[in-house]
Amino acid sequence: MDGLSRICDTLMLDMDGTLLDLAYDNHMWMEHIPTEYAKRNNLSPQDAREHLYKILGRLEGKLDWYCLDHWSDALDLDVVALHREQKERIAFLPGAKLFLDNALDQSFRLLLVTNSHQETLNIKSEVTGIVEYFDDVYTSHALGYAKEDQGFWNQLQKQEMFDPDRTVFIDDNVAVLQAARKYGLDQLLHITQPDSRKASQEHDDFAGIKGVSEIT
Repeated sequence: MDGLSRICDTLMLDMDGTLLDLAYDNHMWMEHIPTEYAKRNNLSPQDAREHLYKILGRLEGKLDWYCLDHWSDALDLDVVALHREQKERIAFLPGAKLFLDNALDQSFRLLLVTNSHQETLNIKSEVTGIVEYFDDVYTSHALGYAKEDQGFWNQLQKQEMFDPDRTVFIDDNVAVLQAARKYGLDQLLHITQPDSRKASQEHDDFAGIKGVSEIT
């Protein structure tokens, strides 16, 4: 990890799929929430999934896509409570906690940069204590834009005054990495196995690692 300190003054890390296992989020949105929506609306599980995926797809990459309040209203479900029901599934990805422990000894500024809604962040932090590792935490809702939007990076720059040439950013979301590159960040790493239950998927446009545990 000393190598990171030589090339960056600021290390920005995504949360879901980079540090925390995306298996929890995938379970929530592919299984648990569709099941509860099916029960409330007298639908088959398959019909509920198809309906949810259709309306979710319309907002992908937008701020509301990540907003639990929006989905609670849209689905007439207490989505925050549903997330709490399954909180025992929340976990660090393999080696991620050790990576954060080691990062505390480095000289770079450590930032959590996430699209997570504040309520989701609260639940995940209660379980893992993740926010305690960071010098600061920036959420898309606090800045008013999803990370896929240039507005997010403009607002982050106003608050952090980071040097793009001395910043490393790690994320599992290719659209977010593309937005960061468009803003001017070049030291980008793609997490290829954000869900521990699924196979690694590389992307030609970005250098990839299965997880942050590969950074030494």
